[in-house]
Amino acid sequence: MNLQRPNSNDATRSANRSRSVVPCSGLCSRCIDGCQGNCEVFKASFRGRELIYPGPFGDITAGADKDYPVDYSHLNIQGYAQGADGLPAGMEANPDNARFPLVDTEISYGWDQKVKMRVPVFTGALGSTEIARKNWEHFAVGAAISGVTIVCGENVCGIDPALELSGAKKVIKAPDMDRRIAAYRKYHADYGEILIQMNVEDTNLGVAEYIIDKHKIETIELKWGQGAKCIGGEIKVAELERALELQHRGYIVTPDPSDPIVQASYKAGAIKEFERHSRLGFVSQEGFMKEVERLRGLGFKRITLKTGAYSLKELAMAIRYCSDAKIDLLTIDGASGGTGMSPWRMMEEWGIPSIYLHSAAYEYASILAAKGKRVPDLAFAGGFSTEDHIFKALALGAPYVKAVCMGRALMIPGMVGKNIGQWLKNGNLPKSVAEYGSTPEEIFVAYEKVKDIVGAGEIKNIPLGAVGIYSYADKLKVGLQQLMAGCRRFNISVIGRRDLMSLSGECSKVTGIPYIMECYREDALKILQG
Repeated sequence: MNLQRPNSNDATRSANRSRSVVPCSGLCSRCIDGCQGNCEVFKASFRGRELIYPGPFGDITAGADKDYPVDYSHLNIQGYAQGADGLPAGMEANPDNARFPLVDTEISYGWDQKVKMRVPVFTGALGSTEIARKNWEHFAVGAAISGVTIVCGENVCGIDPALELSGAKKVIKAPDMDRRIAAYRKYHADYGEILIQMNVEDTNLGVAEYIIDKHKIETIELKWGQGAKCIGGEIKVAELERALELQHRGYIVTPDPSDPIVQASYKAGAIKEFERHSRLGFVSQEGFMKEVERLRGLGFKRITLKTGAYSLKELAMAIRYCSDAKIDLLTIDGASGGTGMSPWRMMEEWGIPSIYLHSAAYEYASILAAKGKRVPDLAFAGGFSTEDHIFKALALGAPYVKAVCMGRALMIPGMVGKNIGQWLKNGNLPKSVAEYGSTPEEIFVAYEKVKDIVGAGEIKNIPLGAVGIYSYADKLKVGLQQLMAGCRRFNISVIGRRDLMSLSGECSKVTGIPYIMECYREDALKILQG
């Protein structure tokens, strides 16, 4: 197992000078008085708290790179030479019918009023981070034309510079939230939805009331946490006036922008940015049930929950409370997570890693089901990026898991497509892209498909980042179809844990998936001895 060493990482733009490094501390084995840097201790000696976070803020997303003892790569997917489960009723299983393009990747989630998606993926919460704000049209339109759900994350209203509050400090105007909802709905058809996430700050500001009264949003998501961090959500702001504004709205802002000493440091140029933090949430069964009842009373058709990499106790609470409250979707996000604004060492060292958390979720869901209780639809999150990840997550959590939540993997195509558009405009297309052409029609393999979806007259209004997301979603769909066909599963609903194998005894112990040399062994011996 190769655990990453502290004190040096590209995310914090730091590096050890020495070729030899103490494994535990991450310090150079020979630290010289007079060294010119650039390890984390060196930089923190004059930039202090700034070294807690990846950077530069607003221009990057960051994912922890700790190598855990067991992860999803320690599972492999089974392949079979017989059968074709999940074909449409009445269709015979034969080579003419069991073709991979016929694999059905559509899913639905929800307790009663279900939402369909063309592919079993949806975006992670794209909230108040600068990356989400400035790329929203690319992300939202891409999700809409791909037929998947987009999650508008926490604190969007609270950080809006144009936010207007009533005398009771409740939202009465939130232009950025209005923009985000409109961007998705403009191209939304019958698949996917936009759901709005709400934390402690959003609750205090009356975001739920605003989005249902003005926009008739059907689904709202409560948030207990995520896989990247165990504190409230945060962003950075560069202006003192902006920091004071957010503090006035009730947010925790550090260092304290109202402190004269901090203001002096800012004016001197030493403090260059402030952090805006959300409060920690506190969960109780009674409080959770009351909040769900309140939101249903406001008129929301669906209520979902996002929880993070907390202890197994909180995982059990989430599954049980969601069952009792008839929650429509529970997303379980494992460490280490990927984000644009989380403390780096927290991302590396905090929380239960994805495969451990997801394995426990399956066990706990099965316990509830055995007691005769209905398990809410589940989604797994935490480091997924490819079609094999999707298959493995669906199979590991079958039959409860309906979809996979992707964070950075669905953001990257939006940013790439956006940048290709800018490079074309500036005439500086990099060789990695230029080898495919010099126009969007040549570069994007799915461009004509998107034009067919939105119409020849509308394609000019589609941001290229959205075309990038559609291209990536199509890759995920086709790749998933191929894996499913090789496993003889022609419908998401027939994927099961039997379709996985553990590559080590430790992986089998964690997941409950049999070791590779034990899978189907009895069937094999019957053939040989028959």
